[in-house]
Amino acid sequence: MDTNFITLRNKDVHVSADGVVIMFHDPDLSRTTDSTGLIRDRNWFGEKGMEHCRTTKEPRQSIPTFSETIALLMRPENRHVKFNVDVKVQNDPERLFKLMHEIIAAQEDWEKTLAPRILLGLWHSNFILPAKKHLPYLTLSHIGVSLEIAREYFWESCDVFSMVFGSLATIEGERFRKDVEKAGKHIMVWTVNTEQEMMEAARWRVAAILTDKPQVWLDMRSRLSENEAVSSQYPRTFLWTSPFYYRPASLIIGYMARKRLEKAAGPLQKVSISAPPLNPTEPPVIIVATA
Repeated sequence: MDTNFITLRNKDVHVSADGVVIMFHDPDLSRTTDSTGLIRDRNWFGEKGMEHCRTTKEPRQSIPTFSETIALLMRPENRHVKFNVDVKVQNDPERLFKLMHEIIAAQEDWEKTLAPRILLGLWHSNFILPAKKHLPYLTLSHIGVSLEIAREYFWESCDVFSMVFGSLATIEGERFRKDVEKAGKHIMVWTVNTEQEMMEAARWRVAAILTDKPQVWLDMRSRLSENEAVSSQYPRTFLWTSPFYYRPASLIIGYMARKRLEKAAGPLQKVSISAPPLNPTEPPVIIVATA
């Protein structure tokens, strides 16, 4: 079992009404901040701007911008960190990707020191062409829950597939993992919060594990590095205990996800763009996600 890992951070992006790219999970401010409204309808600057918003959970924090995040990535002590950008379907891809390019291209020596460290995660196929137009230097990944959508709409365009754990635990998921490896592509898996799932994902030799409990994984990873026999403490029988690890549930979840995606961003469409595979000899990546 390969335990040679590097660090990657994961964040979602949205654009304010006045053109500021911010790092925030929800399209709406209401659930986790002291403000309300859709991000796309709110200004960042001004007396009532989102720059003044704070999280409701302690310690209360401001919302980070994409520019601030890129500045952190460019610090000498962070040059080893890779960055996974989760592009939500509520965005206008043309506007978002143009703004992102302006920020990335403003950094010194960005083509060598920054661009290779950014992974652009797409849920909807309508975002592929705008990504290729404005951010052709970034590696593309597909984020999703449906293996069928991944194969039909993203296989040619993406080097990485970031899939929900349950979809990869099925028989079809095993075939998908083998096909990805054969094609020289990579798999990331989310959201992996139990020790049993973490160990199973490590057995699959996925390129990345996305978790809300990074310290649990870091401790397990440390024990694995010292003694691979640790894996025997985690039997695979848990895969029989939940309907979410079986194909019928995976198909239902995939069907519902497609309905939501198409309602938000229009019908899925095939895009014929070939992407060169990543170097299959690169070491696996472990995502340590911020909650």
